[in-house]
Amino acid sequence: MGWTYVRTSRDQLIRELTATEDTDRGRREVIDHALIDNVLWSVVRITAKQPGLSGLAAGESVCIICCDLLEASGNEWGYKSLVEAEHPYYYSCPLRFLAMAPEQCATWRARVRSCHARHGAAGGAAETTAG
Repeated sequence: MGWTYVRTSRDQLIRELTATEDTDRGRREVIDHALIDNVLWSVVRITAKQPGLSGLAAGESVCIICCDLLEASGNEWGYKSLVEAEHPYYYSCPLRFLAMAPEQCATWRARVRSCHARHGAAGGAAETTAG
């Protein structure tokens, strides 16, 4: 998937990316998120209202880890959405997120842990909770 650009501020884009979405098919709710540099990490709970959404039966839920890359271009902000199952080549995901969602990519999680171990020894990675 490519980049999507919108004529908005970075803060407004983050609010939109973390907003709850309700449709006839299901609900998408961000239960935790963190902004690290220009990477927005989120734990998203998807609840199916109809069978088939994300392979779920109606009423079932699953949590996934999402990675939204953010980038400015002129007076617009863009984002590219990735999920853990796609093994995003970014590893600054908060460690607490790993306990909040079932594992989708063991290799990616190992690299996240390794990245944190390296940064922890060097003084820690910068993390801010967006909100």
